[in-house]
This record gives sequence, C-alpha cells and structure tokens, in this order.
Amino acid sequence: MEYLLHLLILIGIYAMLSQSLNLSAGFGGMISLAHAGFYGVGAYTAALLSVNCQLPFLLTLPTAMLLSGLLALIVSAIALRTIDDYFIICTLGIQVVIFSLMNNWMSLTRGPLGIPGIPSIQLFGLAIESKPAFLLLTLFFATLIFLSLKKLTGSSFGRTLRALSEDEIFTQSLGKNVYLTKVIAFTASAMLAAVPGTLYAHYISYIDPTSFTVDESIFILSIVIIGGMRNLWGSVIAAAFLVLLPEALRFVGMPNSIAANMRQIIYGGILIFMMFRCGKR
Repeated sequence: MEYLLHLLILIGIYAMLSQSLNLSAGFGGMISLAHAGFYGVGAYTAALLSVNCQLPFLLTLPTAMLLSGLLALIVSAIALRTIDDYFIICTLGIQVVIFSLMNNWMSLTRGPLGIPGIPSIQLFGLAIESKPAFLLLTLFFATLIFLSLKKLTGSSFGRTLRALSEDEIFTQSLGKNVYLTKVIAFTASAMLAAVPGTLYAHYISYIDPTSFTVDESIFILSIVIIGGMRNLWGSVIAAAFLVLLPEALRFVGMPNSIAANMRQIIYGGILIFMMFRCGKR
C-alpha cells in the first residue's frame, strides 16, 4: 500500500510538471529543455529556507515560485529573442548552467552531497508526514494547477498564445504583443514548476543535483508530447503511464543477470514507439 501511494504521489508531481510545461511548450510552441532546472530551483529554495531559516511551507512555496519566476523572466529576455531550434538550444544551455550551479556551489547547495534533513510540511499546526496525507496535498495542488491552466488557456490570453504558436507574424499583425505574451507564458510555466519542486523536496526530505538534470527535462517534455500538446488531461494520463511503466517492467520475469539492462531496453523501445505514434497523429 505504501508503495502504491508513493507511485501516486510521483504521478501527481509529474502531472504538475508536465502541465506547467504544456503552457509554454504546448500552447505557446516554446519547446524548453530547462524545465527540470526551474523544478530544481523550487526544490532547492524550499529546502534551503526550511533547513537553514526554519521557514514554514506557506512561506517557502511562494518564495520558491517567485525566485523561479524571476529567473525565468531574466532568461526569457534573452532566450525568447531566438526562435525554433535556437530557442531549444538556448534553454538547454540554461539547464546546464542551473545544474552546474547546483552541483558546484558548495557553500550554498552542498553540491553533490545534497541537502538532507528537509522537514515535513506543517499546515496550520498539522504535520503532513504520512503518505495518504501527502497524497491529498499533492492532489490538491495538482487540481489547483489544472483548473488554473484550464482557466488561463481558455481566456483571451490563451487564445493569443495559441495563435502565436500557429503563426507568430499573423498574430503580431493583429496588434498582439507577441513578445510579452511569450514572456508571461514562459515565466508562469517556470513558477508553476516550482510547486512540485517544493513538494518533492519536503516529500523526499533529501535532494541533490541528480534529480534535476537534462535527462529529467527530456522526460518531462516526453510526457507533454505523449499526452498531447495543449492537452492538460493528456499530460495527467501520460505522467501516469511513464511513471508506472518502469515499475510494471520490474515484474516481468527475466534472469537477474540481464533484468536491469533488458528493462531499460524495453522501456526505451516502448517510449520510442509512443513518440513515433504521437508524431504520426
């Protein structure tokens, strides 16, 4: 039961990450490989403030969101002046820089040693320590993000975002501020990524840079693509599929000598097949 609850919590975290990325990559057409970096900024901000300053969750969460958003705002001033493949390469560079800071800023992040002893979340005097309680909290934030994005993407801002992803020049000719719309979407996407980052830090109680690598950014982007661009429900379903698939492969009977490698090969093959099918649609 504990194992199942753990998987459900991870699904909730990745559903939030993929939905937040869907705002910029799906609705705005800005494919980013820096999302794990913003996720990590949220996690490290919450961890450092709660461990070093003993700040409560209700303060660390908005602070993590603001810091992640501020970083995305600075980054977007440069990255969004590029287009298409150049934008992707630029966000890849940003991801590498963020990871390098996490891995080498020993005085702040403790580098590869990570940050242990992150306290559990305290809400109104109640400690969220059990997995059922944390799952409820995760579902609350996942639902809040889903409803917020549903409302945002259905607004005039969302329609402008869709239009510029289809034809940026035409959208600009209609008098829309394309650059500002992109900056807002990219910044909001990063701010929302800090929410699961904060939850993850408190849930695991220990973080290190290996959780926020380029591979993690690619994994989050894979969820968005498999679930469908501009499809928020699809992100939830794809998150569940990609989180549960490696676990399901553990129960495939194979000799111990080749089990680990074969699971990776099968998982990779299924992922390639799914990406190919999604690309054909």
